[in-house]
Order: sequence, then C-alpha cells, then structure tokens
Amino acid sequence: MSESTREPVADRANWTLALRRFLERRLPIVHLLPDRQPYYVGSWVYIFGVVAIAALAWIVATGVLLVFFGPQWWHVSNIGHFVNALHFWAVQIFFVFMVLHLWGQYFAASWRDGRAPTWVVGVIVFAISIVATFTGYVAQQNFDAQWIAVNAKDAMNAVGVGAFFNVLNFGQMYGLHILFFPIAVATLVVVHLVQVRMRGVVKPIDPPGAEPPQAELPRSDPHASQGPVA
Repeated sequence: MSESTREPVADRANWTLALRRFLERRLPIVHLLPDRQPYYVGSWVYIFGVVAIAALAWIVATGVLLVFFGPQWWHVSNIGHFVNALHFWAVQIFFVFMVLHLWGQYFAASWRDGRAPTWVVGVIVFAISIVATFTGYVAQQNFDAQWIAVNAKDAMNAVGVGAFFNVLNFGQMYGLHILFFPIAVATLVVVHLVQVRMRGVVKPIDPPGAEPPQAELPRSDPHASQGPVA
C-alpha cells in the first residue's frame, strides 16, 4: 500500500471520525429521506401506521397540557375536561390503528427478507403501550380508576410484581405514565421508523402459481467509491 492511500494513524484513533463514518455507512441520508418509494407503500396497512403515529403525537401534545396544569385542572375545569377527552380518544385511535397495522404486517409476514428486527420492535411498542395505557387509566383519580386499581392489585400480586408495581400508589402510576412509558414508546417508535427507512417495506406475498420474483438488488452505498468494473 502506497503512502498516499494509507490511512493516517491519527484518523484511525479518532473515535468521532470513526463514529461519523459508521453512521454514514449504516444510516445514509438517501435511505432516511428517499424521494422514491415502491408502489405498495401506498397500501392501507402502512397508512394505518401513519395514522397511529399521528395519534401518538396528539397523545403527547395533550398529555403535556394535562401534566402542566395538574390533576385538579382536568377534574374541575371545562377546558381540562375537553383536553382530557382529547387525550382519551387519541389513545383509542392510536390503539385501533396500531392493531390494524400490526395485523396487516402479521398476515403479510413482514419479518421476511431480514426485517425481523423491525417486526420485533413494533411488537414491543405494542406491548409497552398496553402497560402505559393501563397506568393512565389507574391515574385518572375517578371511580373507574379506583375500581380498576383495586381489582388489578390481585393480578399484580399473583404474578409476583405487586411489591414493585403498586397499582394503588397514584404517585408511582402517574410518574410511570408521564415519564418512563412515553419516553420508551417514543424512542422505540423512532427506532422502528429508522429500521423501516433502512430496510424498506416488505414486498407483498406472491399469489399461488405466480412466477418467482427477481432477486432484489442490494441498496447501493452512496458513499462507496464508483471504481471501474473489472
């Protein structure tokens, strides 16, 4: 190797440069922000996912208002009742379209062609969202919340987590609902979207008797050198 093509020792020891090159290889901007998509991206299955993300944004926005003004505001104020209702119905929309998206991806076998991590992250988001919604129900401080909490404490004790996950402790449920679970869900949704951008959406399953599709060409690295073909 000539001196002109040899990588300097200082560059090899520079961890910020190494990290930047790693991100450029793994997260090229042409994949994160593509200007062309396959035709099957317009399927209703993916539209359901977009609606679920929009509902999640609405949940976060109304939740921030509820946290800022406090529990008394959403109990005694008309505006608080309205914002609380928006938060509640946004959760319903989020779950309806997330379940539709999940079902569609399940029947489409979306874990094919190396997309299993994308599928697994989506399932984890669904599971965490269930627990997050449960903590929101028991943190309402009304009769429904008290009834749910009293009946749920036996279930928590039966599985052995009652000492750590006390559904009768409003402070614990409220803290988990407004801090831990929103951060977890939002972070995993971002990871899920990045994985979809990097691996693309899965192709539809071919009908029986159809000709096998041509092999999908690997995505080109925009930062790779374009040398002459031997």
